[in-house]
Amino acid sequence: MTSDLKAQAARLRELHHAEEMLVLPNVWDAAGAEIVAGAGFPVVATASAAISAMLGYPDGEGAPWQEMFAAAGRVARVVSVPVTMDAEAGYGMEPRELVDRLLEIGVVGCNLEDTDHRAGGLVDAGVHAERLAAIRAAADDAGVPIVINARADTFLPGSGIPEDERLAEAVRRGRLYLEAGADCVYPLGTGDERDIATLVAELPGPINGNTRPGGPDLARLRELGVARVSYGPRFYREALANLKATVQELRG
Repeated sequence: MTSDLKAQAARLRELHHAEEMLVLPNVWDAAGAEIVAGAGFPVVATASAAISAMLGYPDGEGAPWQEMFAAAGRVARVVSVPVTMDAEAGYGMEPRELVDRLLEIGVVGCNLEDTDHRAGGLVDAGVHAERLAAIRAAADDAGVPIVINARADTFLPGSGIPEDERLAEAVRRGRLYLEAGADCVYPLGTGDERDIATLVAELPGPINGNTRPGGPDLARLRELGVARVSYGPRFYREALANLKATVQELRG
């Protein structure tokens, strides 16, 4: 089992440096995972906001971690491709516990954000970098080099970072996180092409981007040098919107 997970983790890491951009249509259940893998995508990713909403809890570690891991485990169980989990801020787990629980459910990658869900704002960058380094060491000790996608949340409204300082702070944090052993930096909340281009140029590692209305599309993100694109809870929300429209039509 460890050898299989090790091979999956290596494959996931390779895809962050491949010629073709890694596109992740995030899922929230096993059925969605089978659809994504069946369509030929080489990786399946979960969306914490979608899973927590499906479970009846708010996003931002509002759901019990046991339920979040159970949902991600069901995703990993039905596909043979690597699975990466949106693990939010790590649920307060010690590094080795987090790594062990990811591997127990067959997951070889994770998002880890630097938002402080208890105190508000962002975790101190140095403190968060130390945590990422400890998680990297724990993964190496476990024998599976889990792929860490380090979210830098400076662009989010609740970050507490002044708007004119968000880009510079994202670069500073991204460098610290990559030096600590993260495999990719995810500056969630920016759709500005100039900011994205600066992040790609200034950070010595892969960048995770997003498409959004009025922002760059997949082709443009590819031109800008983004290595990975994820969709978060978008498809979950679209599915619910479709359900709502359909039942309203039935009702009418």
